[in-house]
Amino acid sequence: MVPAGCAALLALLMIFHAQIPNRLGSLGSLLETFLPWLGGFIPVLLGCALWRRSATALLALLLPVAVWLNLFGGLMFFDRSHGGGELTVVTHNVNAENPDPAGTARKVAASGAQVVALEELSDSALPVYRKALAGTYRYHTVQGTVGLWSRYPLHDSRPVDIKMGWTRALRTTVATPRGDVAVYVAHLPSVRVKFNAGFTAGQRDGSAEALGKAIGRERLARVILLGDLNGTMNDRALAPITSQLRSAQGAAGDGFGFSWPASFPMARIDQIMVRGLDPVSAWSLPRTLSDHLPVAASVDF
Repeated sequence: MVPAGCAALLALLMIFHAQIPNRLGSLGSLLETFLPWLGGFIPVLLGCALWRRSATALLALLLPVAVWLNLFGGLMFFDRSHGGGELTVVTHNVNAENPDPAGTARKVAASGAQVVALEELSDSALPVYRKALAGTYRYHTVQGTVGLWSRYPLHDSRPVDIKMGWTRALRTTVATPRGDVAVYVAHLPSVRVKFNAGFTAGQRDGSAEALGKAIGRERLARVILLGDLNGTMNDRALAPITSQLRSAQGAAGDGFGFSWPASFPMARIDQIMVRGLDPVSAWSLPRTLSDHLPVAASVDF
């Protein structure tokens, strides 16, 4: 009965994850950040059921298996990418302590993307990125610690206030051959898991709300958001953003597309999201010396 009860509890956690309150240490957001990994308990419970030779436990295990497959089976077992795409974009948190910014820039440029967003640009590394990317990308804008490099002209570039006290988001217009696209680049505040405070995401949540309001006021029909949101698409705290935009990975990616930490990716916190455009493919790029993986997507107009 113990393995059967644990299987039922696991299924209930996945079914009602949105009902777990955030009031206590943002517990709901913490669970949603790593929600796909709850499936890792299924083999453990299977082993327990087989060890106990319990038909009851095996039958109970069908419930979390069915729930997990309903939530994530499409991501895990079906490749939704179609290839091609009229515009390819990349976003990468390059890490302010990256010891090889020039090498990182070359790897990102080798992706063939027409538009590249970089986050966590330090004052010392910024000239290196500018020099390394100048040959591939004629146009660029940097606002605070985030920047955008483009093969197409940029205009109306400006910082976006996400209530942090310094600039970690920007908005610009990319004049593509198919028309103007509003591109936002953002690096939301980091979150931490602390024993005395739980999932400390309050500042991140406030910045997400501010960014969502800025995107909501956008007048252009075509919008792309690139950046490190320090949260997954499942995290309810990002709803001010995710309710307005479509995830390129969710629509046209292969697998979960986890991007952090680069050494053993466990969550996709680096996002490419669109409105008024159709994602046709999404993927992760080879690792650089950052603690994040670069992620890319192609879209059609």
